[in-house]
Amino acid sequence: MQADDTGNLPLILLEGIDRVYGSGAAEIRALSDVTLRIGTSEFVAIMGPSGSGKSTVMNLIGCLDTPTAGRYLFMGAEVAGLDRYQRALLRRHYLGFVFQGFNLLSRTSALDNVELPLIYLGMSRAERHELALDALKKVGLEGREHHTPSQLSGGQQQRVAIARAIVTEPSVVLADEPTGNLDSARSREIMELLTRLNEEEGMTVIMVTHELAMAAYAHRVIEFMDGQVSTDTPNGRAA
Repeated sequence: MQADDTGNLPLILLEGIDRVYGSGAAEIRALSDVTLRIGTSEFVAIMGPSGSGKSTVMNLIGCLDTPTAGRYLFMGAEVAGLDRYQRALLRRHYLGFVFQGFNLLSRTSALDNVELPLIYLGMSRAERHELALDALKKVGLEGREHHTPSQLSGGQQQRVAIARAIVTEPSVVLADEPTGNLDSARSREIMELLTRLNEEEGMTVIMVTHELAMAAYAHRVIEFMDGQVSTDTPNGRAA
């Protein structure tokens, strides 16, 4: 694999990626010949209109979908060669997901919501408890661990969701419209939190957003149009 200008291999490499759904007259080409490199500890914003392919590429990076053609390498490993179980392990150990709708269990405390990914790692309750409390502390929710989602504001719920995403200490946080359900003040808080996790914890952040103000926090802005990368522009923040 070709290294970048610094001599380092990219954390994520997509080469000539196609994603086609259906066939014949019903064929939909969601991605066409997409090549993309994302390095360790980068903060990347992905933008584009509805149907441009930005969500499809996020699903591929997150191992929630597989390409029709092309190569996807994660940490130098060919993802296409992994079976379903191996892809699940990759998600479990290396990827954290944050969604626009929070996706919290409504009758469950913040602590239990954050502990959930650790159950699948086979950790003891004591280990899960300690790591979940630490993750909640990192997102500024120390003392709110026993609150249910209904007892928290929208911004606080998204913080719980972020704590759940980072509790396994993933290499990559994939954030799909993380501020889409929040007002401007709460949106800034969430973006500052993601920036801190990127800068202080070294986590690579890949974020889909339609808001230029949110994309301004990223190192790079990658715009999709008609299933292809239309622009890939440094954003003024040094990685």
